Amino acid sequence: MKIVRSDTNIYAFSTDMKPVLEVFPGERILFETNDCFAGQIRSENDLCTEINFDYINPATGPVAVKGADKGDLLGVFIENIEVGKQAVSVVIPGEGILPDKVGSSVTRTVMTDEEKGTCTFAGITLPLKPMVGVIGVAPGEGSFPTGTPAAHGGNMDTNDIRKGTTVWFPVRQKGAMLALGDCHAVMGDGEVCCSGAEVPAKVTVRLELVKGAFAPWPIAVTEKEIVIIASDDTMEQAAAAAGEAMTELVQKCLGLTFEDALILCSLAMDLRISQVVDPKKTVRAVMPLEILPWEKAKAALSGC
Repeated sequence: MKIVRSDTNIYAFSTDMKPVLEVFPGERILFETNDCFAGQIRSENDLCTEINFDYINPATGPVAVKGADKGDLLGVFIENIEVGKQAVSVVIPGEGILPDKVGSSVTRTVMTDEEKGTCTFAGITLPLKPMVGVIGVAPGEGSFPTGTPAAHGGNMDTNDIRKGTTVWFPVRQKGAMLALGDCHAVMGDGEVCCSGAEVPAKVTVRLELVKGAFAPWPIAVTEKEIVIIASDDTMEQAAAAAGEAMTELVQKCLGLTFEDALILCSLAMDLRISQVVDPKKTVRAVMPLEILPWEKAKAALSGC
């Protein structure tokens, strides 16, 4: 298994990224990741108002995938996420879903126990639910800070990106250029205070490549669901983008009219908020695999 160390990272997904490693489809890779603060916050005495914001949301990589070309789909199967023993969570004046209610910057620690599958905050025990906040590939054009989500992926902060999930990315540059980081020990949908339980982690993935396939947005395939993850300036716009992509995929896969596909989505599809605190908001459209099997969807995306 190849390893990408945490000192090889990026702070923007761009068209001119240089790979730190090249791998074949089918290979396993271990990404050592920093927390979103790049280790600048280590105790409750360290405040966000005192750190260097040029070093926020580092993503380990990028890794080039041999044979990946524009117009392909790159699948990233998350085999495991091993988190550190201490996470941190913060509130910052002017940030989060209640920006005017926060009077001062506060840092709190969250202790994790992987053996028990729990974490502890303020004496309260919570289930440990490791997930990857930032994951993506090179965009088709331009440069996107790792703190921003878009069609290439990025800071999607989506709870479904966890152990056992495969995330599919439309390849827009040769080699794809995969990078990931910003793991959370636990985070509620929305990430309402502007942070999850931010933690360094080791993420093991296995890669798969589908030639000649395209999706407008990243797609996560969990044990039970297909999840299309869209981001835009507002939650309403992100919801419309995710819903439109799912409706069109249902129409193509099941041979329905657009109107019937939209009705089916209204009956069976959920819209879930991923995060509402980044420069662009992220909403996911979720359809059960028993209605929309992934193999059928993958064939439709390949034009088969």
